[in-house]
Amino acid sequence: MDYVYGPGRNHLFVPGPVNIPEPVLRAMNRNNEDYRSPAIPALTKTLLEDVKQIFKTTTGTPFIIPTTGTGAWESALTNTLSPGDRTISFLIGQFSLLWIDQQQRLGFNVDVVESEWGHGANLEVMASKLAADTSHTIKAICIVHNETATGVTNNLATVRRIL
Repeated sequence: MDYVYGPGRNHLFVPGPVNIPEPVLRAMNRNNEDYRSPAIPALTKTLLEDVKQIFKTTTGTPFIIPTTGTGAWESALTNTLSPGDRTISFLIGQFSLLWIDQQQRLGFNVDVVESEWGHGANLEVMASKLAADTSHTIKAICIVHNETATGVTNNLATVRRIL
């Protein structure tokens, strides 16, 4: 049986993605721009300049990664780490599981900290592992901020304080 949209607005009641407010939907009510259109370079140039304001920089160079979140993970990992580098990763749901798998396939030495799905990363374990790492072999802490598969949001401000 084909799915048929019912009358009225469809509401999504999951941790993510979020419902889009009506004024935003109305503002977006236009055709998509073809990515090969001559208008795209001018559009992306202004967007990239505006992103600098969000990150409070005048010297940084923002860029667009035309990929999924998994591609962004791979880009971040391969551009900051080397095979054999030690990482600590927290297994708290499906997305973190996929990220751990990717790290292992890229040849990193992944120290997996498991938590019951539906619970956040155990930051006491992270603090303990960092304190014990007197030779500074840990090169990265990999933690999913918003694990939508389980509805968990990790407190990155606390992670940063521990670091």
